[in-house]
Amino acid sequence: MHSEPVILIFDVGKTNKKYFLIDQQYHIVFSRSVQLPETVDDDGYPSEDLQLLIDWVFDSIASVFNLPDYQIKAINFSAYGASFVHLDKDGKPATQLYNYLKPYPEWLSNQFYKLYGSKDGIALQTCSPVLGSLNSGIQLYRLKHEQPETFSRIAFSLHLPQYLSYLITGKLSTEITSIGCHTQLWDFNRNAYHEWVIKEGLNEKFPPLSPSVSVNMATIHNQPVAAGPGIHDSSAALIPYLSCFTEPFALISTGTWCISINPFNDSPLTLTELNQDCLCYLSYQGKPVKASRLFAGQYHDTEAKRIAEHFNQRPDFYKTTMFKIDLIPDKELLFAEQIISENRVNFNPIDYNQYPDAITSYHFLVLKIVKLQAHSTQLVLNNAPVNKLFVDGGFSKNEIYLQLLAWLFPNIEVYAASIAQASALGAALAIHSRWNNQPIPAEIIELRKIQA
Repeated sequence: MHSEPVILIFDVGKTNKKYFLIDQQYHIVFSRSVQLPETVDDDGYPSEDLQLLIDWVFDSIASVFNLPDYQIKAINFSAYGASFVHLDKDGKPATQLYNYLKPYPEWLSNQFYKLYGSKDGIALQTCSPVLGSLNSGIQLYRLKHEQPETFSRIAFSLHLPQYLSYLITGKLSTEITSIGCHTQLWDFNRNAYHEWVIKEGLNEKFPPLSPSVSVNMATIHNQPVAAGPGIHDSSAALIPYLSCFTEPFALISTGTWCISINPFNDSPLTLTELNQDCLCYLSYQGKPVKASRLFAGQYHDTEAKRIAEHFNQRPDFYKTTMFKIDLIPDKELLFAEQIISENRVNFNPIDYNQYPDAITSYHFLVLKIVKLQAHSTQLVLNNAPVNKLFVDGGFSKNEIYLQLLAWLFPNIEVYAASIAQASALGAALAIHSRWNNQPIPAEIIELRKIQA
């Protein structure tokens, strides 16, 4: 019986855990998704149940390797970042998997910056805002100073994607996208671990650096399989675009957070940019990538709900709302340069008594969001202009958002992009040459050009 060559990708989010079989044309041919219950850590704070996650991975592998229609040639992992699995000398977890949302002790944060420099200074050198436990390096610092006995039992610390790969291969590695994304571990100026990491001896806990495109051979159910090292999910989601386009582009990945990413901007991060929620991370090619964040998706959902309640509309009324430019007065139709250069404003609630109906209110809500988005996106375009701007995620289906964005960037081609499971496809593409002898197809990403 003929079996189709595929790659198995585990895509582990904080809420949803998924796995996919992807064929050589990068079509998803099989998938499953679960939500695993959380546990609590030793302080009673919610955390990932690591043993449940391990069991799910192995149960899923056992299930999928029994499918007769597919020949699994490779396996890789995409997972959320800022989370360490700490291993003892026997390669077993030495601690729980601590939640990156866990509040960080203020006294310990003050101690750290008193020892190693100002918050702005460290943030500039590591190209990461100060984010508490979201700076995963600071989690390890906390363990060392709050639980020294536990810290002494740690032989190796792996970010979650690399730990998942370790489960299959038994190989320890530190992959570049995980170590180079808002960890405060990596000095972007020196292209090496930051000085504080060396002084604290944390580098001794990290295995050797591994390229994102490397593989280790493993035997799974008596089959040879090429296993990737795992990759940070946000970095993985950019790979399909980097694989399909060579001319300069930027991506606005929209969801709860709207992340503007310019892979062609490697200029040093400035304090002004840092204070406006910009950061840099390392791409799977090991290059610095500048990005900016905007909490626009959450704001949209909150305000759209308020509009619906105010005008007695269905909660999803906006999904069928068409763009009507005549609803926006001429005084609002300012030059793009003026709007983009505006100072960012807070996401304050809007007074909808000033508008006659839900449709007009919604247009003004989206106009406000797009003004803020234009400013946020412009931060990553400065000194590195692009020819194309791709929008994927939730706002890629919002015609009002797309039209206004195209209007604000008249010299850039704006496209609505559609791509199924970008992080999973990116993890597959990262090790393309190690499992797939077919060329990467051009139609991985569906594009629709927006005519403003």
